[in-house]
Amino acid sequence: MRENQEDRKREDGQRKAGKGGSGPQKDRKPEDGKTEKEIGENEDGKLEEYGQLTLEGNGRRQKIRLLSIIGEVEGHENAPGNTKTTKYDHVLPSLAAIEDNEEVEGLLVLLNTSGGDVDAGLAIAEMIASLSIPTVSLVLGGSHSIGVPLAVSTDYSFIVPTGTMMIHPVRMSGMVIGASQTYEYFEMIQDRILSFITEHSAISYDQVKSLMLNTKMLTRDLGTVLVGPEAVECGLINEVGGIREALDRLHRMIGGFRKSPRH
Repeated sequence: MRENQEDRKREDGQRKAGKGGSGPQKDRKPEDGKTEKEIGENEDGKLEEYGQLTLEGNGRRQKIRLLSIIGEVEGHENAPGNTKTTKYDHVLPSLAAIEDNEEVEGLLVLLNTSGGDVDAGLAIAEMIASLSIPTVSLVLGGSHSIGVPLAVSTDYSFIVPTGTMMIHPVRMSGMVIGASQTYEYFEMIQDRILSFITEHSAISYDQVKSLMLNTKMLTRDLGTVLVGPEAVECGLINEVGGIREALDRLHRMIGGFRKSPRH
């Protein structure tokens, strides 16, 4: 009697496994061995940890990588625990992976940053500028300080009407040696920033420098704040628009890229 009961249990288990109710192969994708749930959790983890996501639900079947640069751009030193940061040591490998991935056809960069580490910001900007796929940036809220080179590093740039861009001289915290070499070093850093901005936008070197050294706007400091249309008028940003315009532009750029690739 006991043996018959055990046989029936084994038969019931086999039938359930065959239907996929609790079988080990349920929802498993043969090409990569991951279930849909595992893939979703992986994407959610990237969004939460790195601010990155793949956009592929559009009708044009174009796969776009989303990169958000939020808060302070963190460099070699860790920012305080209560500071929202974008870590360049996370972003750089991700950008390399995007360039190496033939399935990714475009990059959309969302910016709302107060600035941060100059070397880290320029490294990310140079990386974005060197990608072989179409790239578009969108300034939301603000893209200040080193966020300016990041905003212009893409092939085309947008800013929302209420978005701001702050251009100011290089600042340094901590002990500074009062020697002529220190000021020459500051000048060298500023020249790197100014040169990158002018090479990737329609604004001239002298005009950016004038905005950077402006003494009439910011209290107890130097610099200029440009709001939405002002950033476009001076040639820093290409167009005023939001996510709809940015995605539409990127889709059209990808369409042209497919016909005449830069590779």
